[in-house]
Amino acid sequence: MDIITIIIGIVGIAAGFAIAKIIEKSNISNLIKNAKKEAASILKDANLEAENIKKDKILQAKERFIELKSEHEQVILARDKKVAEVEKRVRDKESQVSNELSKAKKVNDDFEAKTAEYNNKIEILDKKQAEVDKLHKSQLQQLEVISGLSAEEAKEQLVEGLKAEAKSKAMSHIQETIEEAKLTAQQEAKKIIINTIQRVGTEEAVENCVSVFNIESDDVKGRIIGREGRNIRALEAATGVEIIVDDTPEAIILSCFDPVRREIARLSLHKLVTDGRIHPARIEEVVAKTAKQIDDEIIEVGKRTVIDLGIHGLHPELIKVVGRMKYRSSYGQNLLQHSREVSKLCGIMAAELGLNVKLAKRAGLLHDIGKVPDTESDLPHALLGMQWAEKYGEKDEVCNAIGAHHDEIEMKSLLSPIVQVCDAISGARPGARRQVLDSYIQRLKDLEDVAYGFSGVKNAYAIQAGRELRVIVESEKVSDDNAANLSFEISQKIQTEMTYPGQVKVTVIRETRAVNIAK
Repeated sequence: MDIITIIIGIVGIAAGFAIAKIIEKSNISNLIKNAKKEAASILKDANLEAENIKKDKILQAKERFIELKSEHEQVILARDKKVAEVEKRVRDKESQVSNELSKAKKVNDDFEAKTAEYNNKIEILDKKQAEVDKLHKSQLQQLEVISGLSAEEAKEQLVEGLKAEAKSKAMSHIQETIEEAKLTAQQEAKKIIINTIQRVGTEEAVENCVSVFNIESDDVKGRIIGREGRNIRALEAATGVEIIVDDTPEAIILSCFDPVRREIARLSLHKLVTDGRIHPARIEEVVAKTAKQIDDEIIEVGKRTVIDLGIHGLHPELIKVVGRMKYRSSYGQNLLQHSREVSKLCGIMAAELGLNVKLAKRAGLLHDIGKVPDTESDLPHALLGMQWAEKYGEKDEVCNAIGAHHDEIEMKSLLSPIVQVCDAISGARPGARRQVLDSYIQRLKDLEDVAYGFSGVKNAYAIQAGRELRVIVESEKVSDDNAANLSFEISQKIQTEMTYPGQVKVTVIRETRAVNIAK
């Protein structure tokens, strides 16, 4: 039973496996059919889509081809247009060159014709020149026979006559040229100088070599003199100032050439009289303190001056020198006021001329520092001031302007003549300085003597404080032409031989009188 059961089970399994295979095969066949159908459907859809895509691509390609063709046609048209323009320009150039060639050929033909004509004329002129030379020689021989003079002698006489005439005309022309140059050149110079002077106003000269110390009563004089004069001797020894106590009411005279010493003595006297204690020890103490006070004031004055003028970077020693100018004078003109005035004038003039204003002010302020030396020097003040400026690091233009403002050295920059002119303006203006009467009279006399040195001068008068020289000449000895020449020569001699401020106008007067008496 077990075996049959096993066999039946095996047969059943085999039959089930066979049935399963049959069913599976049937399913696979259905699946294959369905897959074929789906594949056919997919292929059909794919073919349709491919056709559509192909049509689209072909359409896009055609459109792109049309665009490219249009662009290419435009490029070709532009290129053709450029080529046509180039061809036109080439044709124009060829036409122009052809015209120029034809013109050149015509000019060349004209030139050759004129050259030939010119050569012919030269030949004719050579022949005529030979004839003229021959005729001239014949005429010279005839003139020599008639005049009794040789050609060389006649030529010398003619040359001498022409020289005299040419000299007279030349002097007249020179005078006219000089006057014309003055009218043109001096107008602008006068404008600058007048504008500069009008913009600066300063004091007149009041400095001298004595100071007056006012006191409340004459009783103070005895206390200042002291017992047996010991106080006044101590004061004179300490200050170096001569103290004059005379009958002048309520005043004591302090005399000294050094304004610093006079100021120290004046301030010391004021302190002593105010304090009431006057004896030699006290005098020495007060004088020492006052001297220190003056030194501090000198430095402060120098600082204020450079600040007021806008000058920066000045060496401390030069600042001290500037401050000491307050107590110095030149021909009665305060040196600090003079230097400030020159500095301002230099700044204004430099601004008018477009130069460095600060450098011009600096040179103007320092131009007279050589007048306040600590010790005596044999050098002129301009050269001494230049040495100080070089020592304390000033620029070459400033040093040259200081050294050259009185022509001791050569001027090397435009600042030098500006400083010289402004120094002359400040010193020569009316009221700026006091001159000794004798030297003033001598200068006027020398001016007149220059005129008397020329022949034909009858009288000479220096007028307007030496600014004008009027010369009266003898009409028999000096002609009108010679009068202009004489005026020029006198002015040149004054300019070369004399030293004077400003300028001197030379006027020559020639008067002719015809006198007859009716009887």
